[in-house]
Amino acid sequence: MDAKTDELRAAHDVLAELYADNLTGELDRMPVERAVLGLFCELTLAADLGPDVGDVGCGTGRLAPYLSAQGLSPHGVDLSPEMVRVARRDHPGFPFSVADLRDLPFADASLAGVVCWYSLIFLAPEDRSPAFGELSRVVKPGGHLVTAFKDGDGTLRRAGRTAGVEFDAYWLPADEMEHRLATAGFTTLFRATRPAEQGESTPQSYLLARRT
Repeated sequence: MDAKTDELRAAHDVLAELYADNLTGELDRMPVERAVLGLFCELTLAADLGPDVGDVGCGTGRLAPYLSAQGLSPHGVDLSPEMVRVARRDHPGFPFSVADLRDLPFADASLAGVVCWYSLIFLAPEDRSPAFGELSRVVKPGGHLVTAFKDGDGTLRRAGRTAGVEFDAYWLPADEMEHRLATAGFTTLFRATRPAEQGESTPQSYLLARRT
C-alpha cells in the first residue's frame, strides 16, 4: 500500500466512531440526497438487472438500510477496516468488506449498480482513471452509477485536521466528474448541484449515469 493510501486508511480508522455518532440518521434530514438516491434505486430496479449493488466507500454503512428498503441488495466496501467493523456492528444484516476502490472485490459485470457517496473525493489524479475503470468493470451494461461529491476547483486539500487527522482530498468540478464517467463508459442521465448549507464550505453535486 502506498503512503497516501495508508494515511487515508489510518485516518478513517480513527474517524469511524465519530462518523457513526454524527452521521446516524443524517439521510433523514437531507431530502435532496434522498431524492437522488431514490431515483438511482428506481432506475436500477426498472433496468431489471437484479437487485445487487455495491456501496463503494460505504463508511459506517449508513446507506445500506435505505437502499435495502427501496428493494436493492447492497454490499458495502471500504478501505478502512474500522469503518467496516462499525458497519458490521451497526448494520448486521448486510455484507461489508475491506477493499480498495482501485481493486474492487466484485466479478466483471456482476452488479446492477454502484453507489459512490462522497467516496471519489479522495482519488489522486493518477488514480482516477483506474478507479473509474474498476467501477465500469463491475457494473452490468444498462446498470447505473450514482455519486455525490463536494464541488470545487480540483485543487489538493488537506482534510480531517479538525478531528485530529490528516489526509488528501479533492473537491472536483462536476464537468471533470462527468468527463471521467463518460471516458469509463457511462452516459449521464442526471446532474445537479445545490448550494452549500449550514456547516458546509462548498456546493454539493450529484451525478447519475448509465453503463453503456
